[in-house]
Amino acid sequence: MSATSPFRRAGLVGPALLVVLILVGVPLGIMAWVSLLGRGATIGVDWQSAPSFANYTKLIWEEDFDGTLLFNPTYLSILWRSVWQAAATTVICVALGLPVALWMSSLSRGARDIAVLLITIPFWTNLLVRNYAWLIILREDGAVSKAANAVWPFGPVQLLYNDAAILIGLVYSFLPFMILPIYAGFEKFDWRLLEAAYDLGANRRRALTRVIVPLAMPGIIAGSMLVFIPSLGSFVTAAILGGGKSMMMGNLIQLQFGQSRNWPFGAAISVVLLALMMLVLMGIAIWKNRQERKT
Repeated sequence: MSATSPFRRAGLVGPALLVVLILVGVPLGIMAWVSLLGRGATIGVDWQSAPSFANYTKLIWEEDFDGTLLFNPTYLSILWRSVWQAAATTVICVALGLPVALWMSSLSRGARDIAVLLITIPFWTNLLVRNYAWLIILREDGAVSKAANAVWPFGPVQLLYNDAAILIGLVYSFLPFMILPIYAGFEKFDWRLLEAAYDLGANRRRALTRVIVPLAMPGIIAGSMLVFIPSLGSFVTAAILGGGKSMMMGNLIQLQFGQSRNWPFGAAISVVLLALMMLVLMGIAIWKNRQERKT
């Protein structure tokens, strides 16, 4: 039998596919099925109810007293807030992570190891504790708040329980996920390429856009996925730093599976969020393939 026969390949890939099917496919299938069912009277799901798309309709429409459907933008606004918070977090992490990764690549080998250690130190502490630390830093009577109010002339500055506080927490939480992939691409960066660009008449902006950014693009893409997708479904940061005033999709899902005990609606929101993440991944993959074909 040939070493590349279909039976041999199936035997090698089969166990991994089986594990993925059991640990990922089956739970996702159960969640998708639950999203089509009705809410139970005593438990979260009425397993005897007929499947329907009522939970998905509820995301956009609400039923009036006479049975007519009215447009309800509440959940769409929460989805929009989650998307732009995740997008803003990704953009800021790229802007901060690129120069840090480039600077780390210019250090000696020992200094690089120390820098990587410093970048990963926040992972040693629970995410919940780190968000509570920002709660203390941004509190109303804290030094940061007092300094901001002393500089800002247009009234008191509220640093907590708003979208800005959530954005700060998300950037702090996921910035290492951006720095490390970009640094991995820069680790063997040949600095003579920059010298050659300067010798050919390039200024700093052109060297950045023509030399540094193209070389860092694989790390930027990987880091963007590692930042955008978790930020889109994050709920700890929004719950602590948002104070319930700025709800995101993760908080809405947690609320349905917790206090509201409406598991089918929570499953429907989860399916929509998963579909949105898949669209983002597909868009990045298509764009990357097109860029590779151009080169």
